[in-house]
Amino acid sequence: MKEWQGKRYWLVGASDGLGAALARQLSRAGVEVVLSARSEDKLAALADDLPGRASYQVLDVRNDESVKAAADAVGEVDGVVYLAGAYWPFAATDWNAEQATTMADVNFTGLVRVMGQVVPGMVARDRGHIVITSSLTAFRGLPGSIGYTASKAATLSLAECMHADLRKTGVQVQVVNPGFIRTQLTDKNDFKMPFLMEPEEAARTVFEHMGGDSFKRNFPWTFSLLFRGSKFLPDSLYYRIFS
Repeated sequence: MKEWQGKRYWLVGASDGLGAALARQLSRAGVEVVLSARSEDKLAALADDLPGRASYQVLDVRNDESVKAAADAVGEVDGVVYLAGAYWPFAATDWNAEQATTMADVNFTGLVRVMGQVVPGMVARDRGHIVITSSLTAFRGLPGSIGYTASKAATLSLAECMHADLRKTGVQVQVVNPGFIRTQLTDKNDFKMPFLMEPEEAARTVFEHMGGDSFKRNFPWTFSLLFRGSKFLPDSLYYRIFS
């Protein structure tokens, strides 16, 4: 188990949902948290509400200059958690170019921008903790999920590449692949979401994973079996079932 007291973590995408819930978990554990997102009002309110030391830095992960300025302002941290996400459900038959591009830019390219600012310093110090939020949808393409599933697959792949490169260094890389979490993003879905989790429950799972040494956490566990098992199905059977 990690010693959390006195550590400093930067949470990118922490104004709502899982990010805000995780900020509360870390703050209660004695972590100084730096919150980032686009909404200054939400960040300020959350920082004031946390029990421990907290500050915030507004940033837009879609903008190189914004990310660099925020990273410079935040300075050296013990860990970074990337939680920023965008989501709209639609199929290729109803392609929305703007929304698809935004999902790719926030969910994946934004992650690349943030990592580009923090990883070199951690590597130079041979010390750091990186936690990346992907999704159970990352395991295989799904219908009605243009933009989101592809960007989360890229996110998972990046985390795996980073872990392969850094696993024998002092920089720990972890990834979490959650299922459905009740947030303003999943509120857009018009279908029943199995194993739907509340943000606080999901945050407890992420925090537990962060305290250990394992690389990947898929949850809820029972639901994750469906997605992990789908990788072994032949295409004809997979698309017949998942359509």
